[in-house]
Amino acid sequence: MKHRIKQKKLNREEGHRNSTLSNLACSLIEHEQIKTTLVKAKALKPYVEKLITLGKNGDLASRKRALAQLPKKEAVQKLFSDLADKFKTRNGGYTRVMKFGHRKGDCADVAIIELVDRTVEAKGKADIERLAKERAEAANAA
Repeated sequence: MKHRIKQKKLNREEGHRNSTLSNLACSLIEHEQIKTTLVKAKALKPYVEKLITLGKNGDLASRKRALAQLPKKEAVQKLFSDLADKFKTRNGGYTRVMKFGHRKGDCADVAIIELVDRTVEAKGKADIERLAKERAEAANAA
């Protein structure tokens, strides 16, 4: 029987599942929109919404709990500064999951999970900055 089972197992052990969710949450906070499978997106939604609620609390204990769950300090910083201010008046429902079709290789359902009031420029911003930095270093070396 499946009584009192709150989350999907995602066909992983507990540690691997927690690591997957924390990495997905970190990517979602950083880029504010990611594309993943539908099952992972549905499992990620309550995980991220609880983290955003921690960010809205803003106290030291909440920050330590977020640091324990997210692997990148930059994501925690963005969570407590930008996203907490953005969702200050909202009482929940910080993310949305939209079905996107099927993946070509294994026909898995694909979905886009994004923050409701997302900044469009946040998607890929870190990658653009990294490429610009690498090009500048290459130009200086040559």
